[in-house]
Amino acid sequence: MADIVSAVINVVSCICNAPTCNYIDSHINFDDDVEELRRNLADLNNRKQDIESRMLEVRLGQVVRQEVQGWNQNVQTINVEVQALLEKVHRAKWYKRAHLGKLVRKKIDVVKAIYDQGVFSEGLVINRATVDHGIIIPTDNLVGEISTKDEIWGYLMGNQVGMIGVMGIGGVGKTTIMKHINNELLRGNHMFHKVLWVTVSYPLNIFELQKNIASAMGERLPEYEQDQVRRAAKLIKIMGRWRYVLILDDVWEIFSLKDVGILEPSEDNGCKVVITSRSADVCNYLGCKIVRVQCLSLEESLNLFLDKVGRDVLQVPKLEEILKLIVAECAGLPLAIVVIAGSMRGEYDIHVWRDALNELRECVKRVKGLEDEIFERLRFSYDRLRSSEVQHCFLYCSLFKEDYLFYGRNLIEEWIDEGLIDVLASRQGAYDRGHAILNRLEKNCLLEKTVDQSGNDGFKMHDVLRDMAIKIIGPEFGYGAKAGRKLLEVPDEHEWVNLKKMSLMANGISRIPFGLCLNCSTLSTLNLSENPLCEIPGSFFESMSALKVLDLSGTGIVVLPNSISGLENLTTLRLQRCGRLEYFPSIGKLRALKKLDLKEARIKEVPQEMKSLTSLEYLDLFCPGLRELPTGILSNLSRLQYLRVYYGLDSSALKIEGKVVARLSKLEAIVGRFSDIEDLNYFSESKHFESLWAYRLFVGSEEDVGAFLNFARHDSVAKHLIFSKCNIGGECVVIPNNLETLQIRFCCWGRSLNNLMLLEKEMELTSCTIYDCQGMECLFHLNSSSSSCYPVLDKLEILHLYSMPSLQVLVSVEGVATPPQFFSNLKDLSIKCCSRIRKLLPLELLQAHQNLEKIEVSDCEEMEEIIASSDLDASSDKFIFPKLRELKLIKLPQLKSICSGKGVIVCDSIEDIRLIRCPELKRMAVQLPLLDNGQLSPPPCLREILIHKDSKEWWESVEWDHPNAKKVLQPFLKYSIW
Repeated sequence: MADIVSAVINVVSCICNAPTCNYIDSHINFDDDVEELRRNLADLNNRKQDIESRMLEVRLGQVVRQEVQGWNQNVQTINVEVQALLEKVHRAKWYKRAHLGKLVRKKIDVVKAIYDQGVFSEGLVINRATVDHGIIIPTDNLVGEISTKDEIWGYLMGNQVGMIGVMGIGGVGKTTIMKHINNELLRGNHMFHKVLWVTVSYPLNIFELQKNIASAMGERLPEYEQDQVRRAAKLIKIMGRWRYVLILDDVWEIFSLKDVGILEPSEDNGCKVVITSRSADVCNYLGCKIVRVQCLSLEESLNLFLDKVGRDVLQVPKLEEILKLIVAECAGLPLAIVVIAGSMRGEYDIHVWRDALNELRECVKRVKGLEDEIFERLRFSYDRLRSSEVQHCFLYCSLFKEDYLFYGRNLIEEWIDEGLIDVLASRQGAYDRGHAILNRLEKNCLLEKTVDQSGNDGFKMHDVLRDMAIKIIGPEFGYGAKAGRKLLEVPDEHEWVNLKKMSLMANGISRIPFGLCLNCSTLSTLNLSENPLCEIPGSFFESMSALKVLDLSGTGIVVLPNSISGLENLTTLRLQRCGRLEYFPSIGKLRALKKLDLKEARIKEVPQEMKSLTSLEYLDLFCPGLRELPTGILSNLSRLQYLRVYYGLDSSALKIEGKVVARLSKLEAIVGRFSDIEDLNYFSESKHFESLWAYRLFVGSEEDVGAFLNFARHDSVAKHLIFSKCNIGGECVVIPNNLETLQIRFCCWGRSLNNLMLLEKEMELTSCTIYDCQGMECLFHLNSSSSSCYPVLDKLEILHLYSMPSLQVLVSVEGVATPPQFFSNLKDLSIKCCSRIRKLLPLELLQAHQNLEKIEVSDCEEMEEIIASSDLDASSDKFIFPKLRELKLIKLPQLKSICSGKGVIVCDSIEDIRLIRCPELKRMAVQLPLLDNGQLSPPPCLREILIHKDSKEWWESVEWDHPNAKKVLQPFLKYSIW
């Protein structure tokens, strides 16, 4: 048979013209070409991984070459394009193979070209002569410690002192001074390559300290390497390459620099180490030059107090005298001044101030000893919260380890679990109450707002305030606060007597002895999270009949003991990130259970008895290993308020039913997947759906399970829908009015989205991303029968369109005047790989684009104009984009103009311009600002103009409206290989 086919092809090849031969070749070689494309892409990604591995060795004083960064970006882009093409290949009919075969051959050539470019004979990095690297730390204004700061600064700038110990009592301002010095070192061009800030929590953990120093240096120590000596050797080798200031904040214990891997400061290496500590012994052991931080003078204290409480209090007659007396009671301690001032902010009644003075005096009078006096001054602010609810929420924070970063929603969840906040009418109401309490604690300076390395908001508790809270909870509340103490075993039996809450989180407890008998009849909360605990004896929970909250998150537990089923008062069971937990015991007796959190646990099945947990309000089943959910479980849980479901890589089980969840009338938040539009419509039409305050719903094919996995993992509170591989045709989709974020992937919707969203329907939609939707010619089609306001688009801020081969315009308008508010809040517009669109922004729509901050257009083969008008004579105007920061035009081979006719855009806020591979662009229609003296000036915020390295001749030929424009912009010009 193969010979016959070959003969036929040979005959055809002789009698047919070349295009026909190519067509046949494309059919014959199609599968081989696809496989070659996969193989070449794999080779390219392997080279990328090799280069990224080498880039991990980039040192301080070096930066990655722009051509390397551009190549890396190019690899990412081609990966997206190839994956989109392979998706088309997977879905393609037989008769389309020839056309797709041509595209596959083209991509093979592109992949090979990128692979060949990834050689970099000149290396991956370039050296910089001077580098000031570190983190600018938010801090309050410095009051009164100027002379102390100057003394420390002198030692840093001099050659005689290498080790500096900043010493003083808790809350006196040691950390604040060093934050200011850290920031000044980074802002000024001084003698150090690197300024490293590392907080040393108590108790000292050498492994964590090594890890944090390496991280601050921009390096990584291998996590698997547990040998402290070897890690120290690697760290000291890393640190030996650079001149740095290492600031170790809040050191409590003596340690050896050599044991950690810190280079001993010397005049030769020019390095400095600064520690802040309350202990003279620590400073002396490390050989520090001690700088003592003194308390503030009365005048300094008064200024700080007024800064925090608000100077308008001085407008109240006779209040200044009382205020000065209160300040005097703070004894010059900055932390006490800040906290007490925070508790009095917004208070103007002189009687209240007199009462506060008397309270504060009584607090200090009843104790002796400096530390107790400090605590009592701080306790005054705690007492003045005047709300046992807020006080208990504050004290609960002391059960976490020192320097713990609290995230608002997570902390509020724990307050709810503990019963500190009641879930009355709704869970949303409880969250609102929780945020009000957080704001109250922050306002009173009992919690400090901060930001993590990813830019997420959080809160921290000052270690002195934590000590004060622990002092309160011990005798008065029966709390055992033993988090982060490096404990290897559970505390002795006598330490559990009469306890109500025990926190053992973040210790080193790996086992609980068999036969351990604890007197825990009053214990209501037990937190064993973040311990290497692998096994719990079967009888361990037998004496904990009052237990309500059990947290085993982040442990190595494999099997839960059967005795857990006897905890009939248990209301909360947290098993997050229990990556080894496979077996779940019978839990049918846990009728009081309100919360079951199994996020990222490894369990493969849940018991049928779960349907008996009729009190459940919160259920998180984000369990990638879970094979199935027994029939009828969800329909029995009528009190559910929060539900997240992800289970199994078995696609047949990866779904929830709209009819089932629609019956959960108390549901307020849901994360999960519907298999089809019918399920979504059924749920969307349910009466209570519009009242959901959060949902993340994935609708469509199980083939896109990876996208759902990433989608469902997020904890962010949002109203978010993803459609994937849905074929809608003319079917109408019921979209909730309160939808905020919409993603559409690999779907067939027809000509537009009109069947998805009703144009006259007011919506909360702020973000829309559409990826690879065949047949879609426009987003919306407007005609004379459409509504006159189109509120569906009013609040849209982000619009991203990728791989839309049929897209011709954003909005098709026929016989209707476009309303002025169309796209009026759009900030971010990105269009990539849309081969048929020719004009981006019609002139008629420009009036509504005044909020645009980013325009990015790339890989659009037929794009001719960015701002277009059918009347060229009318487009000689200035188009003002007052907020535009980024203009990126990349790989647009037919782009002829940015504005039609003689029009120009005015964008004085522009920061980044990229003009890459736009060979037909002859005129830059961007107007530069003029100074008062008539001189041309670059935009004040401009950082760079990026063009391709082979486009220098093109750049010289491009016309600007001002003859000196290129000369003015030359310092900002940079080149890319992309």
